[in-house]
Amino acid sequence: MFGIGMPELLIILVIILIIFGAGKLPEIGGAIGKGIKNFKKSFRDQDEVENTRDSKKIKDKDD
Repeated sequence: MFGIGMPELLIILVIILIIFGAGKLPEIGGAIGKGIKNFKKSFRDQDEVENTRDSKKIKDKDD
């Protein structure tokens, strides 16, 4: 996994805990989760819009 082992991950997590504190970590995790969810949703919505456009073009050609 990118050359990062368990000791390196633990060091990174300890540094993050020291910088942000235990109280802020759930807020940061929630914000990251919401950001990823919105990012995925934007791609799904974009695909639906493109599919709708394609179906309208097909219907217009038939008329």
